[in-house]
Formats: sequence, structure tokens, C-alpha cells
Amino acid sequence: MTTTEIEHVNRSRAAGFEYVFPAIRGIQAGREYYVTMCPLRLIPRIFVFDEEELPPEMRAQRTLNKARVPELSRYIVDNPTSYIFSALTASVNAEVLFEPLDGPSGPGERVGMLSIPMAARFVINDGQHRRAAIQQALVESPDLGDESIAIVLFLDVGLSRCQQMFADLNRHAIRPSKSIGVLYDDRDELSKITKLTVINSPFYNDLTEMETSNLSVRSRKLFTLSAFYNANKVLLDGVDPGSRDARVDVAMRYWKVVANQFPEWQQVRGRQVSSGEIRRDFIHSHGIVLQSLGKIGNAIVRASDDEDQWSKVLAKLRDIDWHRSNAAAWEGRATIGGKVSKGAANVLLTAGYIRSVLGMELPPDEQNALAGFTRGNK
Repeated sequence: MTTTEIEHVNRSRAAGFEYVFPAIRGIQAGREYYVTMCPLRLIPRIFVFDEEELPPEMRAQRTLNKARVPELSRYIVDNPTSYIFSALTASVNAEVLFEPLDGPSGPGERVGMLSIPMAARFVINDGQHRRAAIQQALVESPDLGDESIAIVLFLDVGLSRCQQMFADLNRHAIRPSKSIGVLYDDRDELSKITKLTVINSPFYNDLTEMETSNLSVRSRKLFTLSAFYNANKVLLDGVDPGSRDARVDVAMRYWKVVANQFPEWQQVRGRQVSSGEIRRDFIHSHGIVLQSLGKIGNAIVRASDDEDQWSKVLAKLRDIDWHRSNAAAWEGRATIGGKVSKGAANVLLTAGYIRSVLGMELPPDEQNALAGFTRGNK
């Protein structure tokens, strides 16, 4: 049913002041619930979230993170023909009337019209950030109001039940790994560049895990796609050779030169040693080092496009003792208590140490990180 049809039905029932939606009735945990479609223009009017000033124990969901809303709103506005939002889950604190299209015992008893008093209070149990983003997007693009979003609607049985619904809906939610996000994201230019860099390189394609961002002990992969994404982000920062293909070419050539400096990486690909052993004993295949090498590579590729020159500078990587047990070099920089750390400060300290061994001048951020590290070790 279109928005116009819904509004026509609403007007015909104006005496009762009801919202009327086409819906499907279902049963879950012995309770009725309904699935319907709602025009986007109605979302800000009828679906609310709890006031932020209420204490957590009196709310039915977490406080809205306003910093997330502009990004979600921009996603809708910038992708009007391809955006996708999953269903909102809400509860309503009123008696509703469901009228099956084929009558209470007909073959279509689960499909019908759902009438909800306009005085009812709707509370979003899952999707409050999507709701806020829709409201903001409508300001910029009112035409979106004729589009719709799916609503899963439960009958409210009080605050306690609403809070439990929120807990249950989020209890088993698992955010996809960053690697698979990079693999599937065709909107982000850097994701495309990183995928092409890895896929078009026989060496890195063979040794890079494309789906997960954490390598198991038994994995034969040496790197993750998400680690290369972070490394390419700093490698190509401000480097603009032109087209996407040109940027992929720069990244592929640079990482090929890097790979030539690590015999252990070649041994893993040749099945002479397991990747697990290398990750256990050395730090050079870990994300923090790849990102550090990306930062260093940014200066190298800016200075020259000559691979032979890149090789001369990076050849000194072979002089570094990359063993994780080399606490004098890595503890407090790339590792904390012997465990590899991925913090921003650790990236700066690791990059600064590698850069100094290569005989390169440290940029201000790495100089400041080194100064703080030195003071802390006095």
C-alpha cells in the first residue's frame, strides 16, 4: 500500500484518530508481533526514543550518540538509489486492532490491517540512530519521505520488558570484521584500492586473510586485509598520482619492494616455515609494522618514483632485529609486556624507530612521541 493509500485509510478513520498500516501478524515467544512498512516521513512523528535526561535505569535504550547521526544521514542523502537500512524494532503501549484480510479463520489470517490509536506511545528498541538519521536526511531531501522502512512492532508490556528486549536484541549482535567490511565496500575508494593491491599481487594475495581481522594460530595467512587498509591509508595520504589504477600501481610497487626485504615472508609463501611461527617470533608481519611502513613509505614515494631508490632506502630493514624478544627495540614501542599493541602512540614510536634505522628524518608527530617515550624511560 502506498503512502497516499495509507493516509486515505487514516482519514476514513479520523473519528477514531488511528494509524492504520498493512501488516503481517506473527507469534514469537508466545506473544503477537507485527511486521509492517512505514513511510519515512512518518518515522520522526510517531517513533520516539527516551529523553536523554532520564537516568539509565528509567530508559528503554542507550542514550543517542549524536556524533553517529550526521554520518548515517549523509549515507542516505549521498546514495539515494542504493542506500539500505534494516528494519526498526519498536514497541507500542496501546491496545491495537488487527483485521485479517480474509477474516479470522481465512487462509490469509496473518495478513491484514493494523490499527493503532494515535495517542499510543511508540518506543524504538533497536534502531534509534537510524531513526534520527532519517529525520535529518528528510530535512535535506524531503522526497525521501515517500520511501519506506520495515518496522517490527511488539506490544509493550512495560519498561522492564522494553529494557530486556533491548538487552536481548544487542546481546548477540556481532559487528562484521573490518577485513570483510573492506572486502565488500565498493563505496570507499581506499577499500577498492586496497582490494586491488592485494588481489593483483600473487605474493600478498596468497598470504592475506580477506575476511577476518584476527589470525588464528593455525592460519597459514600472514597478513589481514584490514591491516593493509590501515597501511595504505597512511601510505597514500596526500599522494595523488591521478587515477585509481595509478594509486593501485604505487601501492603494489611499494609493497613489492617491502616484501623483498623480509626473507621470512618469502619462506612462509614457499612453505618452508609456518606463518604461525613467524607471527609468534617476529613482529614484522603484524599490523602495527605494516602501518608504520606505510607511514615511512609515504615519505619515500613522495621523494621519488624510482623503485631502485626505494630499494636502497628500505634495504636497511634487513639490519633490524625483528624478533619479538628484542625488548630493547620493541618494548614500549611495538609491544607492551611482550604483547603487540596497536595504539596510535605505538604506531608513531614504531615508525620513528624504523625511520631512524633507515637514516630518515622523523616528522614532528614521531619526534613528539619519541620525546615522551624518552622522558618516560628516564
